[in-house]
Amino acid sequence: MTSGARGSYSSGRDRRERILDAATRRFADGGYAQTSLADIARDVDVTGPGLKHHFPSKEHLLLAIAERRFVRARGTASEEPADVDGLGTLRLMLHQTAIRAQQPELIEIFVQVVGLAADPHGPAHELFAERYAVVVDDLTVRFRAAVARGLLRSDIDYEAISRSLIALSDGLQIQWVLTRGGIDMVGMMTDHLERLTPVILVSGAQVSLSVE
Repeated sequence: MTSGARGSYSSGRDRRERILDAATRRFADGGYAQTSLADIARDVDVTGPGLKHHFPSKEHLLLAIAERRFVRARGTASEEPADVDGLGTLRLMLHQTAIRAQQPELIEIFVQVVGLAADPHGPAHELFAERYAVVVDDLTVRFRAAVARGLLRSDIDYEAISRSLIALSDGLQIQWVLTRGGIDMVGMMTDHLERLTPVILVSGAQVSLSVE
């Protein structure tokens, strides 16, 4: 790839990120239905055709925002400290919940995309199906690694636990939107995870967890 091509690619990627940032703000402040592509184009100082080159429709924008959130969450997960007591996976879930609580605009967008994912023929369905498969596998692998080290019980279905934790996380986000931020997502997640510790630990101990 030539220097000019690399520069063009970098410029296009930067423009795409700026469009996503502007769309996130617009959807959060004015609502998805009330926001037009023209509004977003003006915010980023691009033409309508220029914006549609990256995102042909508002739905494409919405999905791209959700996908970027998933990618960033995976990046955060990869940077978690080493699991020293078998509870690293639970701390990861708590940390991710704390991050989401600080990004209310992304919670609202996430819930909007959940509705689109119900259509088995739509692009949101594929995005969420892939997301669940990746996250369930990642959490399950983390739990089983702690089992192999003798920290967690071996007679538990950790894939089922992983799915239940994801369901709790997603459900809390939906309730947060429906109550207009009226629930404490971090507190409720902490309570559930702490009640889970004596169930999975070989020691049977109940351990307090906190957001780092």
